[in-house]
Order: sequence, then C-alpha cells, then structure tokens
Amino acid sequence: MTPDFLSRHDGDDRGEQICSKAVRAGKRTYFIDVKATRGDDYYITITESRKKINHDGSATFSRNQIYLYKEDFAKFAEGLSEMMDFIKEHKPEYFEAKAETSIDEEFDKL
Repeated sequence: MTPDFLSRHDGDDRGEQICSKAVRAGKRTYFIDVKATRGDDYYITITESRKKINHDGSATFSRNQIYLYKEDFAKFAEGLSEMMDFIKEHKPEYFEAKAETSIDEEFDKL
C-alpha cells in the first residue's frame, strides 16, 4: 500500500497534513501522518486507535499518539530498525505471510 498524499490545507494549529498512511491491524489501526509546521518543517505523528466493545454492544475508540520531530528521525529509525532486526533473527515466523491473526488474539492465548 502506498501513502495517501494530501493537499496542504490551513486551519489545524497542530500542523498541516502532508501525507497519511493507515495501517489496519486487527482491532487496532495505526495512522502515520507527515505534517508541516508554519515554518515548513516536517514532523511525524503516530496514532494508535483501538476499538473497544462496550457491555451494551456499542463501540468506542481509544487513541494514543506520539510526535516525532525532525531532530529525532535518524535515531528513531535506527532504534526501530535494530528492534525489527532482533525480532527477525529470534522470531522470523512473525514476518512470514500467513493468515491474519490480530495481536489481541495472540495476547488472549497467554
């Protein structure tokens, strides 16, 4: 899947959205957004949205968000790459194509 490129728009004080990618993973969706400051510096927001089913059957969503600024891009990418390489070495089956199993189902097995 490729990211969705968005036209710049005014209004959001938290930055102009430049590009967005939604990654669906079971009950979670991760939104990775590139935004621009008024000075045209780019930063990334990563938002986890998790669907929760209430006792009455209605659904709500909880959200967690982090901001990643340009001065941290290289260190963050390096750290993430190291952790992914570690997992690939110790649990290569996590990266094999297989029937989609949500992380929630994996945790339920514990």
